[in-house]
Amino acid sequence: MRLGYFTMPMHPLHRDWVETLQEDRQIVMLADKLGFYDAFIGEHLTDANENITNSLLFLATLISETTNIKLATGTTNLSQAHPVLVATHSAMFDHLAKGRFILGVSPGNLRTDAEAIGNLDEDRNKLFEEVIDVILEIWARDPPYNIDLPNNRFKVSTAKTARLDIGLGILAKPYQKPYPEIVGTVVAPYSKGVIAMGRRDFHPLSANFLLPKWVKTHWQNYAQGKAEVGKTADTGDWRVARTIFVCEDDKVAARYGRYDENSPYLFYFKQLLAKFRASGRLALFKERMDQPDDEISDDYVMDKLVWYGSVNKIVDHILAFREEIGEFGELVYCGVDWTDPALSRRSMELLATEVMPRVDSAIGTSVAAQ
Repeated sequence: MRLGYFTMPMHPLHRDWVETLQEDRQIVMLADKLGFYDAFIGEHLTDANENITNSLLFLATLISETTNIKLATGTTNLSQAHPVLVATHSAMFDHLAKGRFILGVSPGNLRTDAEAIGNLDEDRNKLFEEVIDVILEIWARDPPYNIDLPNNRFKVSTAKTARLDIGLGILAKPYQKPYPEIVGTVVAPYSKGVIAMGRRDFHPLSANFLLPKWVKTHWQNYAQGKAEVGKTADTGDWRVARTIFVCEDDKVAARYGRYDENSPYLFYFKQLLAKFRASGRLALFKERMDQPDDEISDDYVMDKLVWYGSVNKIVDHILAFREEIGEFGELVYCGVDWTDPALSRRSMELLATEVMPRVDSAIGTSVAAQ
C-alpha cells in the first residue's frame, strides 16, 4: 500500500506566516526522505488558519528540494480561475517537475473565497465541470484553437491572432502524456461527483473527516462510474485520508493526539467543526442523517476520527479500517500544525518505517511492488 500526505494546512492565528510556510515545506521534504509517494497541498484565499493561497506556487518551491515524491495540488479550486490559466500553469509546472506532478481538483467550497472572487451565488459544481472540460480540450487539441463546447461559458480561441510560425497562439501541453494524473477530493457520503470521476478516469481521494461507513460509499460510486463507460475500477487508484498520530508511548500519544488542550489534532478538528457548523454541513460528521446537530461535539469528532497510539495500535486501526471499507491503494496521512516538532516528525517516521511495513506484511503486499 502506498503512503501519501495531505494538508490543507491549518495553523493557529498567532503563528507567523513565514514560519508556518517554512514548516509546511519541511514536512513535504521529510515526506520525500521517508518515501511517501505524493504530497497534496490545499489552498484557500480567505482563511487565515489555512494560509496557503496557491498550492501550485507553494509546490514550485519544493521541486528542487525533493527527489521522488509527486507534488500534488490538493486542490486547485477550479471555480476560481479561467481554464486557460489552470491548463497553462499546470503544464508549465509539470515540465518544471519533470512529471512529478498530480493535478488535484475541486470546485472550491469555501464560501468566503467565493464571495471574494464574486461568484458566491454561482453553481460552483457546474463551473468546475465547465473548467475541467475546457482544460482537457486545451491539452488534447493543437493550435490554432477554437474551443466552443455546448453549454459551456468558456470559449477559447487563438484563431484570429495566431502566428504559429513565430510561436504565437500556442497553449502549453503537459510533460506527462496525455496529461498528469487528475485526482478529486471526495467529501460527501454517497457522492455523485465520484461517479463522474469514474466516468472521466479521474482518481478519488476520500477526505479524512468522514466516518468509515461514508468512505465506503465512495468506492461503490466510483466503480459505478467506471462501469458506465465500460471500464473496471482499480482499487489501486483509490486514496483514503486519515488523521493519525503515532508515538512509542501510548500516554504521550493520547495527550498530544487527543486530550491536551493544546493538541494540534484537537485544534484542527475544532476549526473544521466550527467551519462546517457555520456553513450548515454537519451531516458530514454524522452516523445517521437524522442525528441531532448538538451531538456533533468536539469530543464526538475526535473520538470518531483521530487515530493515536503506538505502532501496533495504529497498525490495528489501519487493518480494521481496511476490513470495513475494502481495499484501497494509498493511505494518506493528514498533516496538522507541528505544535511539537519532535513529536510530529517522529509520528511521520514511525508511520513510514514501522507501521506501513507491518500493514503491508499483514495484507500480503510489498511497498517495493507499488
